[in-house]
This record gives sequence, C-alpha cells and structure tokens, in this order.
Amino acid sequence: MLPKLRMLRPDLDGLPKVTLPEGYRIRTYQPGDDAHWGRILSESFGDRPEGYSFDEMMARDPAFRPERIFFACCRDEPVGTTSAWHVPAMMPDAGVIHWVAVLPDHTGKKLGYWLALAALHKMVAEGRRCACLNTDDSRLPAIKTYLNCGFQPLLVHENQRERWRKIFADLKLPELSERFRESLEGPIWEAPQRPARDLG
Repeated sequence: MLPKLRMLRPDLDGLPKVTLPEGYRIRTYQPGDDAHWGRILSESFGDRPEGYSFDEMMARDPAFRPERIFFACCRDEPVGTTSAWHVPAMMPDAGVIHWVAVLPDHTGKKLGYWLALAALHKMVAEGRRCACLNTDDSRLPAIKTYLNCGFQPLLVHENQRERWRKIFADLKLPELSERFRESLEGPIWEAPQRPARDLG
C-alpha cells in the first residue's frame, strides 16, 4: 500500500474570514451528532455506514474535544464535517485537518474549503503554529481544496515526488510542479521522536 500523502500549511497567518453560502452555517459538535458524522462520511466516500464508528474513530481519540469538530449545516441538517485535531506525535506544533467530508448533494459550494478554514481558525485559537493533513492520490477535489487553503506537499516517501507531479497534471495545474519544486526536490520529512504519553 502506498504511504499517505501529507500536506503542510507552514503558518496560520492571514486566514480569510469564513463566509458561507446563503442558507448554510457552521457549528461545532453537539450530543447526537455521531450518526450525522457517520452518514456524511459514508455518503461522501461511498462506503458502508457501519465502516465509520464515531466512538471508535473520534470519541476515543486522545485529541477528541467537542469544540474541535465542525459541521456545515444547511438550515439545521448537518451536510459536511471536518475536525481541528492535534496529534503531537505527527507534528508537535501543528494542528491536523481531520476527515473532511461533504454530502454529494451539497458539493460545488466550497463547503470543504469553508470547513477547513474554520478548523484552521480553531488551530490559531489553540496556539498552533502550522497545520498538516493526510490525503490520498485519488482525492483530487479535496487536494485542490487544500491547495486553495494554503497547503503544500510535504514529502514523507521518495515515491511521492512523481506522485505529486502526476496529481498536478491530473488537476490540469502542471505549473504547480514548478511552484513547489523546492518541496518536490527537497529532503524527505521525518517525524520527530515524541514520548507516547504526549497526546491531546
């Protein structure tokens, strides 16, 4: 299995204001949102609902805080989600964009962008210095959203140099290979060694 792609926003300066389309709003997690979270991920990724257990994948995580989980709502219905996670073992000073998903009927409205931006603002409030995330080669619309949010490639494996060039070509943005040449030709990033107890 190919290692996940990683992206980095080197700083959290100058974040734009979150400005949602008319009829939408963003709120944080409320009791009872577990089912909404699972449904949004299931429909967004085309998987079975039972494959997304909020309790196992979110609530039991040391990073879990209700105020770190965001939902985009159309009127009162949650239709998109992401989280402003913190995983010190991954990158100590960084927040982590975690599980961006939007229901298919609500794509095309930049909800993923606004959700990610809301999560970045939360990271600023928590004192994070930068942000990172993991993604997959096939998630081209998501990668384009992350690029628009100021993220850039962060190599964690040698084979990602060419994978990123192919992604930029598939996005019909081959000029990004030149824009990010320093990253694509630079050293492979390695996670710092952190104590196992340093979580949250």
